[in-house]
Amino acid sequence: MNKLVLAFALGAFAVANPISSASAAATPCETSLKNLRAAEASAKVSDADKNKVSDLETKGIERCNADDDKRANDFFAQAMKILGK
Repeated sequence: MNKLVLAFALGAFAVANPISSASAAATPCETSLKNLRAAEASAKVSDADKNKVSDLETKGIERCNADDDKRANDFFAQAMKILGK
């Protein structure tokens, strides 16, 4: 009987507090892109780093357009790291 009560309690908790990657609070890729572009405007980096940032931005935009926010944000984060942000 105790196992049944425990199972019911855990089930009720799971329904009341759903946790999934879909409901996780993630930054929209459009916001990350906006932040990257603002950082690019004020950053002083070498031409080689500018090319790396541009490539990562392009890859991120492609993933963002495909509604793959997580991978887009990963590309944008890599670009921000190059910019020192």
